[in-house]
Amino acid sequence: MNSRTRTAWLFLTPMIVLMLIVAVWPLARSIWFSFTDTNINDIGASQWVGWENYFGEYGLFFNPNDEEGFWAGDWGVSIRNTFSFALVSVILETLTGLGLALLLNQEFKGRALVRTAVLVPWAIPTIVSAKMWGWMLNDQFGVINNLLVSAGLITHKIAWTAEPSYALWTVVLVDVWKTTPFMALLILAALQTVPKDCYEAARVDGVHPLRVFWRITLPLIRQPLMVAIIFRLLDSLRVFDLIYVLTSNGSSTISMSGFVRREMVEYGNMGFGSAASTSLFLIIMLTAVIFLRLTRVKLAEDQS
Repeated sequence: MNSRTRTAWLFLTPMIVLMLIVAVWPLARSIWFSFTDTNINDIGASQWVGWENYFGEYGLFFNPNDEEGFWAGDWGVSIRNTFSFALVSVILETLTGLGLALLLNQEFKGRALVRTAVLVPWAIPTIVSAKMWGWMLNDQFGVINNLLVSAGLITHKIAWTAEPSYALWTVVLVDVWKTTPFMALLILAALQTVPKDCYEAARVDGVHPLRVFWRITLPLIRQPLMVAIIFRLLDSLRVFDLIYVLTSNGSSTISMSGFVRREMVEYGNMGFGSAASTSLFLIIMLTAVIFLRLTRVKLAEDQS
């Protein structure tokens, strides 16, 4: 082993040890607990139950006692809610973030101030944002209901975060408000790497701005745009705090992370909750692999 290799291992070893402590070990323990009937009140009395928490009589993925089917159960509802939240919020955040980034990429007076102001929603802690929006959306004293009623857009005040038909989509809109600046920041960084010569040549040739966007801007920022989307998608799949604060983790809006928290903390089912936690990890990992695979294929087709 030469000196460069020894130096590399010298710097890598602390990071590897830290990763083993804070990531690999907790994950391994969670996987272990998922095959037991551990209760949080008496962890030492746990017994090995194998795949019972996953496919047993009351397991996550097979429950013969649930006559309405898998998707009607709490775990199925949490999966559906999480993916609905993730897909809709990521699409809206990408579109609005792209538009905002294109605007901020233009040269105008006060651009630096506007760029700073745009980041304010993202800089506010999620819990604070959720409480702030919860107060504004309140059906008794919320300012949003008062404004909508005064404008004649609704006839009566609506419990936006309590009504099952509104609650999840209200959370999506709050998340879009908060996270769009993050997407705009990443896309803006990508836009600033596009050579200005390309735009100059297109302007001289009289190319329409929309054609410039589709033929020059979008292809050149596609790869960093995909990176931003996968970051945001993975982050949205583990959503918990926003839903928990706004809707109190209600059955109509419960996410996969909320389901894990409920089983472990409220019910004390450490084994069953660990099975849900492990399943959440595998679902997120599988989603990332599929997304990266599909993205790589599309990029290869566009380059051919």
